[in-house]
Amino acid sequence: MTLFELRELGTIMEPLPGNPLEAEGVLNPAAARGPDGALYLFPRLVAARNYSRIGIAKVIFNQAGDPVGVERLGIALQPQEPYELRSPRTGGCEDPRVTFMGSLQRYVMTYVALSRAGPRVAMAISADLMNWRRMGLTDFEPYHGIDFEDIDDKDATLFPDPLVDPSGGLKFALLHRPHFTGKGPGDTGSMTMSRAADLDRKSIWISYSDVKETVAEPSDLGTFNSHLPLASPEAQWDHIKIGAGTPPILTRHGWLLIYHGVTKRAASHGALNEFRYSAGLMILDKVDPRIVIYRSAEPLFTLGQSDETTGSKSDVVFPTGIDRRDDLGMPDRFDIYYGMGDTRIGAVTLTLPEALS
Repeated sequence: MTLFELRELGTIMEPLPGNPLEAEGVLNPAAARGPDGALYLFPRLVAARNYSRIGIAKVIFNQAGDPVGVERLGIALQPQEPYELRSPRTGGCEDPRVTFMGSLQRYVMTYVALSRAGPRVAMAISADLMNWRRMGLTDFEPYHGIDFEDIDDKDATLFPDPLVDPSGGLKFALLHRPHFTGKGPGDTGSMTMSRAADLDRKSIWISYSDVKETVAEPSDLGTFNSHLPLASPEAQWDHIKIGAGTPPILTRHGWLLIYHGVTKRAASHGALNEFRYSAGLMILDKVDPRIVIYRSAEPLFTLGQSDETTGSKSDVVFPTGIDRRDDLGMPDRFDIYYGMGDTRIGAVTLTLPEALS
């Protein structure tokens, strides 16, 4: 029996018929409360040929306080920089996460920039969630001679507050998933035994950057270094790869992280994807997030628990947005927004227990 109470909220956003910007889906949204207190989503809008932009949408709630839909407001980012373009008509700005950085008094968006070099972590910054300024590709120091400019990297998200790094300094902290070897999940699909974090499988890593003095208009977060593995594939449901999902959010138990894990799905009639993506949960230590206090042995939720498989391209849940419901006076309730079958956006509400097992 799970410690965590879950309630499905259903589909929140789906492609608008006739809109070419959403021809291949709306999915994997960031979520953030604006200065006005409203909740905004930043969905990945997928046009033909997998050409992705990042949109802006305001969440609509019913009288009970549950999200039921969105109002589209426009585009936050669309591919225009060389690091976002494979060609004039291919490339993408994909899978954003948004964190309000208190020390900067700014929102910072991490997203995947897709160019000829492959997926890389990029950032943008905003004071109001409506107007975004690019910060460029994220700078990383090499890791044991491996240059991050030469490897794929994605699933990045920032901690909202500076943390103490392994050397004892106050640092910004970034979760991300560098891909040191291979080209896809099938590269390690046969590895079923649990291992410590390594370079062979897609795992969640944490990197740190020096906290600079707050300035009127921050331009970057510096160079990230002190790269350390946080968690690797471990259970049967996530034994191929894992990646950070929603931005870490501080709770009574520690930093709450909803992540995704991948396994091979059982062969079935009409299967469109041989891999199954599920959502899991970690609690990281409040002071030192390298310490994993709790990790779900079974998936938190998967596709097929409601109508999610209807009209879906694949067996995928991909959590990227989270909203703590302080507005309802419910600090232990978290609404999780996720990509539903690479086609639509769904939501579930999660209630934390008073104590962890």
